[in-house]
Amino acid sequence: MNGRIEALWKKRSRGGVMDPVEHISAVADRGLEGDANFNATRQVTVIEKEVFEKIKESLPESAPGMRRANIMVSGIQLRNMKNHVLIVGEAHILLRGETRPCERMDEQCQGLRDALDPDWHGGVHGTVIKGGSIRVGDLATLERPSPVSS
Repeated sequence: MNGRIEALWKKRSRGGVMDPVEHISAVADRGLEGDANFNATRQVTVIEKEVFEKIKESLPESAPGMRRANIMVSGIQLRNMKNHVLIVGEAHILLRGETRPCERMDEQCQGLRDALDPDWHGGVHGTVIKGGSIRVGDLATLERPSPVSS
């Protein structure tokens, strides 16, 4: 599957503001430089533009940045993609699982948590396995896991 990076965000602190950026550097085994989740288990979170376009129909006041993810892609379906590798710009991210929405979603837009809950609409989380530059507009590609992946 091929797609595109539509938006990037860095989190200032845990629970802190999400700042939109045009470029970010990924560091293998550590995460995104300058992000609050650098060196954390869940280093990177990714959402789909198409999911937010559907959610906007019932929650017009919602916005993708409210999801508090790092990367928004278009043209790629993230549902059930655990153990796949997402290539974004120069970086490779091993997708570890579904990102479940929390109460912080409803603090920003009432009903957003329920809208994100089904079918992996809250996106995925992963770890950086190959570092590199990531820019808005870069190609995003999803690769199937190798037979030895767990």
